Amino acid sequence: MKRISIMLLAAASFAVPACSSDATTSGGDDDGSGSGSGSGSGSSTDQYMQILNSRTVDYSAALRIASLRLTGGLPTMDEINSIAKVTDPAAQKTAYEALIDNYMARPTFAATMLAFWQDQFKIGGTPDFDSAPSLAAELSFTDGSYMDLFTRTTNNCTTYNATANTFTDATCANGGPQSGVLSNPGVMASYTSNLAFRRVRWVQETFDCLRFPVEATGAPQDEGGASPYTGVWPFSSIASPTNGGGRVNFQDMTSAVCANCHETLNHRAPLFGNYDMAGKYQTAIAVTVPLDGAPLAKITDWLPPGDTTAWLYQKPAADIASFGTQMAADPAIAACAVARVWNYALGKTDIVDTLEEVPNDTIQAQIDAFTTGGFKLKTMIRTVFTSDDFIKF
Repeated sequence: MKRISIMLLAAASFAVPACSSDATTSGGDDDGSGSGSGSGSGSSTDQYMQILNSRTVDYSAALRIASLRLTGGLPTMDEINSIAKVTDPAAQKTAYEALIDNYMARPTFAATMLAFWQDQFKIGGTPDFDSAPSLAAELSFTDGSYMDLFTRTTNNCTTYNATANTFTDATCANGGPQSGVLSNPGVMASYTSNLAFRRVRWVQETFDCLRFPVEATGAPQDEGGASPYTGVWPFSSIASPTNGGGRVNFQDMTSAVCANCHETLNHRAPLFGNYDMAGKYQTAIAVTVPLDGAPLAKITDWLPPGDTTAWLYQKPAADIASFGTQMAADPAIAACAVARVWNYALGKTDIVDTLEEVPNDTIQAQIDAFTTGGFKLKTMIRTVFTSDDFIKF
């Protein structure tokens, strides 16, 4: 079935030979000895392409899945028959897409989107914790811009009334600068931690679909450890007790190369450090350092004097609003949004937690449409549920 073969093809495209000098590229002819002949049936990728190319359009099957994903229930017999009894392919396509539009106009679509974003954000269940996923659900229901999640300075804490199927916006009341869900009090409270690192991890994994380290693509540098430092930031750009007052040695390399993750973590975390355990903004840093007595952090615990906060290397962000603007301009953020909707449509698990990764090539058409169309969420969701890879089995 397509739901399996699409992801198998993705895996085949990114397969890496074993660390052996006699690795083979012969496809299915290897007898296990490492001496594959290279002749015969062709590569695994070719075989998967044959499977994918043999799929046929089945709007009735696609409708059942789409109805469950978009409304939370199965289609009615009348809806099934409105497609199954149509023989003309063009008319069948029109009927199917009309039902998708109908599903996405129903109150149940708003409710399923709230549940979807609660799952993606890993937060929800109370009004405070629901305000971030409710904003994302509202943007999904009203076809708002996905980038509002990072750039809204007002009306960024949203409530949803399931009985009336209404969204109500309000500006988050936790004080300080506001920038979409990046300053959301429920998020800040839920992901509170020493040095704000859990908050940064939430941002990274939720919206960039990658675990740390995320910028470990630099030339290997020998900094005295058993393994090299491979970050793109200068090794000296993160704090240690020897370069400006840091109380944690993020340059330590005795057991692991801490800097490979912390080069990026430390340039982001100070922006989230002023939110206390309740998610309220304070004028001074309100997170602690994991040392005796749990002292409050100082900027020098993350960065040496002269270094500044940023989204990524050479993408500076002096405040939370600039950070959100940098995120909104990053193509990887848009690609991650499409990938998460894609996985949801195809019934896959979390991209980061279970490494159900989707190569951009697989969803490039949806990414391009999302980007050129103003990052409209509802429109993007529709493109996924009407795409060839969703309707073919």
